[in-house]
Amino acid sequence: MKPFPVLQTQASETAATLSSNGRWLAYASDETGRDEVYVQSFPTGGGKKQVSFGGAHSPRWRRDGKELFYYSSDGKLMAVPVESGESFAAGAAVALFEFRAGSSGVAIVPYAVTADGQRFLLNAIVENDTAGSLTVVLNLTAELKR
Repeated sequence: MKPFPVLQTQASETAATLSSNGRWLAYASDETGRDEVYVQSFPTGGGKKQVSFGGAHSPRWRRDGKELFYYSSDGKLMAVPVESGESFAAGAAVALFEFRAGSSGVAIVPYAVTADGQRFLLNAIVENDTAGSLTVVLNLTAELKR
């Protein structure tokens, strides 16, 4: 099969991911002036629907295609119930929890989700009030010979 462009617009599209059935493509685009998450059919590209409102990026599907996750611009991981069979329909987004993403830029997805959508691996910035110490050993080989 010969490669072909799927998303080719003046906007910046990032973090595209296919649904498990291969019929739907979720991605982030700044076509409105801020990043939002969209879903469109694949490979034809028709039926584009905006899934997020208020700024978002980094979409990821639950393996069974019944839920779509994204990271909102206000720092919340969101879940959207979806129907992604022959046609696509999205329900209301629900905030799961808040975290401060440790990655920079929208091209890097700051989380991973398990197949059942119940657990997440986060690339998060963790605030720590205690100052840690660092020990630097110079000339280690000489110290070991003593």
